Amino acid sequence: MIKENPFTLTFGKQPDKLIARYEATDMIVSTFSAEHAVSQTFLIEGIRGSGKTVLMTTAANQLGGKKDWVVINLNPAMDLLANLALRLEAACNNKSELINKGFNVSATGFGFGVNADEKNTDYVGIIEKAFKKLIKNRKRVLITIDEVLHDNNMKVFASQFQIFVRQDYPIFLLMTGLFENIYEIQNDPALTFLLRSPKIVTGPLSSIQITRQYREIFGLDEQRGSELADLTKGYAFAFQALGVAYFDRGSVGMDAVIMEYEDLLDDFVYKKIWSSLSDNERKIICAISEDEVPVSAICKKTSMKSGTFSRYREKLINKGIAVSENYGHLSLALPRFYEIVSQYR
Repeated sequence: MIKENPFTLTFGKQPDKLIARYEATDMIVSTFSAEHAVSQTFLIEGIRGSGKTVLMTTAANQLGGKKDWVVINLNPAMDLLANLALRLEAACNNKSELINKGFNVSATGFGFGVNADEKNTDYVGIIEKAFKKLIKNRKRVLITIDEVLHDNNMKVFASQFQIFVRQDYPIFLLMTGLFENIYEIQNDPALTFLLRSPKIVTGPLSSIQITRQYREIFGLDEQRGSELADLTKGYAFAFQALGVAYFDRGSVGMDAVIMEYEDLLDDFVYKKIWSSLSDNERKIICAISEDEVPVSAICKKTSMKSGTFSRYREKLINKGIAVSENYGHLSLALPRFYEIVSQYR
């Protein structure tokens, strides 16, 4: 048994032990690195804990490790254009026009000092000036935004980003978000170019890789490693949470491991997921008490007509909560989800 726990429960942090999404990472890196990139944007979509941020970070680190790339991470809660302008200036080692205008960084984000004049701050002009220097130095810029929101801040930024693309600036955008937020952004009439952007949905991790990792880390045989992998259903956060639980309680027994595992899933992810669901979505979830349930049985238990059920079924599948691997049946994609949320009622 290892002496130090290599797993992490911290969202957004790249853990010591992770299951790499080689194909998705290579798709992003190779597309952006091409001399004539077919797309300058990528959207990564998935449910909480599915590994969106880790995938984005892995791709960004690979590109950032190349001498011709500059990676800028933006906070979606801040003024995105102002944030980009300041960070591009820093990347170019320019004397900051924003700081001269009284622009400052505070504990709550970006703001304006006593000498600032917000109306006269030309963020676009500052960004364009920085890009002229970057182009001269043969640099490309990757912008990452984690957990994007469909708000006016995003609309302004995305619209201006499209203008930069039309101006042939070497600027690339990698964003992560929940299904509902990505859907709203892509279907905004003002942001139609994002509808054509390639999208990666973070589905289940490789069961073979999870089994191998557990075996190597804990010194398990093939059967026990496979049993642990099955408990995760390929869910990225579950891989980390079960690893933590087995490290803590494996010597006590599997009952103790599963108890801590469920507590971690509940505290860190499932309460938040459950609170975001509609009443009808919750009814459907509570009707799926087995690995796979016929649609007819769910409709009967929830008293839903097929048309109504189909709409909510589609939403649950798109959100990554449910899967329909066999026609006429529905299963929960998240491990131990029914066992945990059934206690909320």
